[in-house]
Amino acid sequence: MTTPSPRLTVIGTGYLGATHAICMAILGFDVLGVDVDPVKIERLRSGEVPFFEPGLPELLAKALDSGRLRFTTSSEEAAEFGDVHFICVGTPQQKDSHAADLTYVDSAVESLARHLRRRALVVGKSTVPVGTAARLTELVQRVAPAGTDVELAWNPEFLREGFAVEDTLRPDRLVFGTSSEWAERQLRAAFAPVIAQDTPVVVTDLPTAELVKVAANSFLATKISYINAMAEVCEATGADVTGLATALAYDDRIGGRFLKPGLGFGGGCLPKDIRAFTHRAEELGVGQAVAFLREVDGINQRRRARTVDLVRELTGGELAGVRVTALGAAFKPNSDDIRDAPALDVARTLHRAGAHVTVVDPAATENARRAFPELDYGTDAMTAAAGADVVLLLTEWSQFREIDPHAMGEVVGQRRMVDGRHALDPAQWRAAGWEYRALGRP
Repeated sequence: MTTPSPRLTVIGTGYLGATHAICMAILGFDVLGVDVDPVKIERLRSGEVPFFEPGLPELLAKALDSGRLRFTTSSEEAAEFGDVHFICVGTPQQKDSHAADLTYVDSAVESLARHLRRRALVVGKSTVPVGTAARLTELVQRVAPAGTDVELAWNPEFLREGFAVEDTLRPDRLVFGTSSEWAERQLRAAFAPVIAQDTPVVVTDLPTAELVKVAANSFLATKISYINAMAEVCEATGADVTGLATALAYDDRIGGRFLKPGLGFGGGCLPKDIRAFTHRAEELGVGQAVAFLREVDGINQRRRARTVDLVRELTGGELAGVRVTALGAAFKPNSDDIRDAPALDVARTLHRAGAHVTVVDPAATENARRAFPELDYGTDAMTAAAGADVVLLLTEWSQFREIDPHAMGEVVGQRRMVDGRHALDPAQWRAAGWEYRALGRP
């Protein structure tokens, strides 16, 4: 039996929601984006993506022109319009705990449910603690006028910032956590163009679907912190962590992806997800099973402090008055996201130690300036590096990787480079007269 193409709503138009809404309209669905923030809705209606993501502004213009994508602040309008409702609001870390803050998820689901008067599927995409879907199912069916005709499913997202369009249109897998064959049919209809590309589909229960995202992020965080733990050992022994990582990568049981030493991970997902996962596991009485994630987090944080130490070593132990140029503010390239950004953590630590820090980033400067106005900001790397005592590469944007060491050497005060991302060729920089340092390298 063929399920007709459903009309979709996307509740929450932040990074995940806006990307999902735009891409689903591009795939041919009629989509209504919903948010409580009227300013954000107005920007999207006018064709402006409120964050940096390559390729997304062009797709937004195309989706709006097609007439398949609209935006509203009305939950009632969303309930009347949609057959499948995707919940895409944020689940930040609580201010006084490692637990996830589910305020926005609960509010979005309850606001929608109050107006659901016919059969519909509510689909969570937000990253939540396991057990949330069961609780929300009870909430939805209790609040919705349609009662048990409304079902809940879970479809975790796996977006990589900087590659979100590709990850939405051509994902490496789809995970459907469902409680009925009808819910599975609805999800298959809602992703029919994606499934038609032979995308693997994993159909499972609600708790398993909730666990997939945090389990994946925990594994990636562990792999990143593992090689950074080896960098600590290399620093103590005079070994070179880049050679070690290269040798390990040839073992196909290990592989080279995410086995990259450096400043470590940040952003709005990995750090808060592994902390929330640990907290939830402890609530469930299985905290010991994921206790290693605390050390994964600790290793990651130590890399930031060690990067500051490298600067201090280069300047003879004194940071007060040292002129530092920090290349990068975003937590990763091709993004303007500064949430838990290692680059800004290092820059702020140096500033507090008395250094004069100038930060440069192709996309994240305004976000960084709003969050940390005490730092200085430059418009381009060469200008910012004028007279610098130390240059730090903290976010591996392509334009930073391609800097000519001879040209930069002409403008700095001292030719000292700390490569926090192992993104530069040490031989090339040393040949240009630079003192080059990187984590885990002799």
